Amino acid sequence: MITDQPLRTEDRPLDQEADLFKIKAVDHIEFWVGNARQAVYYWKYWGFKPVAYSGLETGNRQYASYVIEQGKIRFVLSTPSSPHSEMAAHHMLHGDGVKVIAMEVEDAESAYRETTAHGAKGVQAPLESSDAGGAVRTAAIQGYGQTVFKFVERPNSYAGLFMPGYSPLPEDPTVKPVGLAAVDHIVGNVELGKMDYWVNWFHNTMGFRQIVHYDDKVIHTEYSALMSKVMGNGNGRIKFPINEPAEGRKRSQIEEFLDYYVGPGVQHVALITGDIISTVGELRERGLTFLRVPQAYYDSLPDRVGKIKERYEDIARLGILADRDDEGYLLQIFSRPIQDRPTVFLEIIQRRGARGFGVGNFKALFESIEIEQAKRGNL
Repeated sequence: MITDQPLRTEDRPLDQEADLFKIKAVDHIEFWVGNARQAVYYWKYWGFKPVAYSGLETGNRQYASYVIEQGKIRFVLSTPSSPHSEMAAHHMLHGDGVKVIAMEVEDAESAYRETTAHGAKGVQAPLESSDAGGAVRTAAIQGYGQTVFKFVERPNSYAGLFMPGYSPLPEDPTVKPVGLAAVDHIVGNVELGKMDYWVNWFHNTMGFRQIVHYDDKVIHTEYSALMSKVMGNGNGRIKFPINEPAEGRKRSQIEEFLDYYVGPGVQHVALITGDIISTVGELRERGLTFLRVPQAYYDSLPDRVGKIKERYEDIARLGILADRDDEGYLLQIFSRPIQDRPTVFLEIIQRRGARGFGVGNFKALFESIEIEQAKRGNL
């Protein structure tokens, strides 16, 4: 179990990283779901191509996993083969959600050694698995709630599709990508009073630095509020915003998530695109539903954001949000929950130089979320 005692903070300030080990990129994100085979068809609508499979036919007696890809994004959809397993118990408690956040590292053993030496709880000691395609090394530590952070080392000599034990899936010509390119950031929700614990955890165990801090004076509406801090590694490729609820007149979106997910976990995954107008237009056409802010938001948007390459008419038509910082601007939009529980959702984001997270959009966005909460009877 993770202790409730605060982690000891290292001597270096929170806004400085230490590069305890080298992280190359997000390797994959694994969802534990109730029916992975059906989930594949859901994600195919959004342009994700099935590429690999592990299950009974490959000798895996515990679960079935399907690997799907678009651009540099790799998701793994896994479902248990038996009700008597950790995966089955996890799904019964949390519903569909993110179980594993895997990062590609230079040296999995070093990553495991450094993180556990600095306070992380080991879940899987370094392990090498191999097949005809070569060998892959992995290790894992416990994160917030029941979320696991995995380290994946892929030697240049590895010629397999994903991992040893996976078989290729036949090419599916019906899948049409929508322009999603990579994972931009992964947001976690934690309990009231635990955000600083996990900020220190990322800082101490991985050497991450605090990129930005938003308190409840910035992120609030008439009814609810939350606090958020963003942790990132040295090269800025890995970013983990962490949210906790703040006291308000009514139940916040974070509290709603914690209630329905039954604890901390991944709230949303942000996927970057080079052309958000095309991507969101295509996703809307295919049926993905997004949150919609009031039209009044767009009346003042040109004055607030200024000149941009996209047409404001297209942004308003599609319900996209825009914000600017010192380095440029960004465009973003948020889906409704992608399962029946009001838990995990997606963000689509395009960056035109901006490195922020759309703080200028928070009030309008959270008011639209509260409208959805009210429809569900959860505000």
